[in-house]
Formats: sequence, C-alpha cells, structure tokens
Amino acid sequence: MPELTLPASSPTADAALLLEVAELVVSALNLDVGAADVQADEPLYGDGLGLDSIDILEIALVVSKRYGLQLRAGQEDNHAIFLSLRSLSNHIAAQRTQ
Repeated sequence: MPELTLPASSPTADAALLLEVAELVVSALNLDVGAADVQADEPLYGDGLGLDSIDILEIALVVSKRYGLQLRAGQEDNHAIFLSLRSLSNHIAAQRTQ
C-alpha cells in the first residue's frame, strides 16, 4: 500500500485543520457522525468511516474548492492522500493555496 511521504519541510496538519477537514467531510456527505468523532487515523474508504468512491469524489470536489487544490481522479498518490483524515489534512496543509 503506497504511503504519502512529505518532504521534511512540508507542513503537517494541526488539530484545528484536522477538525476543519472533518467538519467539511461530515457536512459535504451529510454523515450521521459528529466531526469530532472522526478519528484522524481511521481509514476513510471502506472499513473505518465507510466511504465509497463516490464519497471520495465528493470530498475531492469540496476540498479543491475550499483550499484551492487540484485533486483529480487518476492521480498516482490519491490512495495515500485519501487514506485517512490525517493524510488528507496533511496533504491540504502542504498544498493549499487558500
């Protein structure tokens, strides 16, 4: 399973960003879970939060709009980016333009 490796100088997500991204995911998908209950290292896809590929596409769209990122289907590192809330948030922290 590929892991997302960030350069040593890349910013990582703090607790505030983790909660912000969790709130964005919960809101975008109308999940029946509170944002504070989303575990940072729990898998987003399949087991864990239980999201499917359509959910991941929706998250990619709202994250792209909110943070000015380019997340596209077919990107080589998508699996690593969407592995968990923490990996998604770290990617946002490193790549955001907004």
